[in-house]
Amino acid sequence: MPPAAPAPAYADPQGALRASDADRDRIADILAEALAEGRLDAEEHAERVDAVYRAKTVGELEPIVRDLPAAGGAPSAPRAEPAPATYGPEDVEGNADQLLAVFSSTTRKGRWRVARRTNAFAIFGNIEIDLTEAIFAQPLTTINATSIFGNVEIRVPENISLRGSGTGILGNFEVTTLEGVDPQAPLVVVNGYALLGNVEARPKRGKWVVDLQTKIRKHLGH
Repeated sequence: MPPAAPAPAYADPQGALRASDADRDRIADILAEALAEGRLDAEEHAERVDAVYRAKTVGELEPIVRDLPAAGGAPSAPRAEPAPATYGPEDVEGNADQLLAVFSSTTRKGRWRVARRTNAFAIFGNIEIDLTEAIFAQPLTTINATSIFGNVEIRVPENISLRGSGTGILGNFEVTTLEGVDPQAPLVVVNGYALLGNVEARPKRGKWVVDLQTKIRKHLGH
């Protein structure tokens, strides 16, 4: 009987499978819930989120939440409902927004519902993403920003959390780290790189996430 064929090199049950964006989002959601429940403090949460977006394989992701509920497929406690002041209708589709500026300018601002993920690509162009009046539909929003001889500017409200991980290659990649006082405040993570260009994310002074539901109740006299 001929010897059995060796298993393919990429078939590794120990977690060598390459991690997808959905895999990272799943782990980031567990971390966001742990922060809201007080299982992690802000510093621990920031360290683990950074590790999530550096991870390349599923095997690197799972240990990040091994000590938290819902890790490794374990049953989890009922998910706490987010504060009405912070989130709008859930983005069940999970589709990414695509913003492209090639020798042009693209702006996203005003009252709009933020997708779970936004991909912004500027080449010899300018992209402005203003989240100060946006409706956050989920605890974690990820913006993947790429600038090549271009500019990507992101502005957020002062009362959310903002983190970033990226590289400037003969360019500038700058994200102002921000920690929301409210543990249920939205978290925006900016990833990417700037090649002979600029990626910048920072809070906009005087802009806050607004509790529209409370205002509606007052307007109706409830």
